Amino acid sequence: MIKDMLKLFIENRKALAGVIILGLFILMALLAPLLAPYGPKQDSDEQGRFPLMAAPCDAHPLGTTNAGYDILSQLIYGSRVTLTVGILTGLLTSFISLAVGLFSGYLKGAADDVISFITNIFLVIPSLPLVIVVASYVPMRGVVPIIVVLSLTGWAWGARVVRAQVMSVGEREFVKVAEVMGENSLVIVFREILPNIISLVMAIFFTSTIAAIIGEATLEFIGLGNVSTVTWGTMLFWAQNNAALLMNAWWWFLPPGLGIGLLGTSFALMNFAIDEISNPKIRKR
Repeated sequence: MIKDMLKLFIENRKALAGVIILGLFILMALLAPLLAPYGPKQDSDEQGRFPLMAAPCDAHPLGTTNAGYDILSQLIYGSRVTLTVGILTGLLTSFISLAVGLFSGYLKGAADDVISFITNIFLVIPSLPLVIVVASYVPMRGVVPIIVVLSLTGWAWGARVVRAQVMSVGEREFVKVAEVMGENSLVIVFREILPNIISLVMAIFFTSTIAAIIGEATLEFIGLGNVSTVTWGTMLFWAQNNAALLMNAWWWFLPPGLGIGLLGTSFALMNFAIDEISNPKIRKR
């Protein structure tokens, strides 16, 4: 089943487009030292060598900041942190959602009631204010706290979806047969139920990654991250703090904004492909 899904995923045009876009960003991040014309920040011997707030030119294709940093170099190096936060947060959020949803949906009873109550609390509270409040009380600033905060505040919706699907699959005949044969609960969950919801798990990962990329940029933009680290979010933070929009310095805020949009689009396209693969009616259309 998993092999068939992977084959359909590769053959899907939306998935292919999403994979190509994501692959280009990953290559850009991995080859940053080779692709970037300069470092993300000037060394002491370079300080003052570059013009301040320079418009795009041959030496600086995306211009420079008010401190004389090359924006193209910052964009390339910043993709490393943004991709890392997005993918790691997507993986961690998906793991929490899957674990909670699987056992809540299959075990039912009092355990399900307690887990559902906690899940509903997280679902009722608006996600963005919750992320901002939690992040503001974290004493550390940097990539790791952002990943932890986004993961701990973004698992609830995925857990609810997984729970509903597990309860549906749990009523099918092959699961009932396994229960009658005396199979262990863990064996039933991971061998009988999990393979049948793998497309849902992939969709949760893609959606969580998109939310993490936007969430990281939001936290960095409002100054709740480590603003000394070069990311697409901190690029927008410094552009906003130095009135780049009022000064019509589009080359400062537009590239990271487009990068975030394109990266989110790649995961959205792959998510749409998963919907088409898992839903035969959509696939026929």
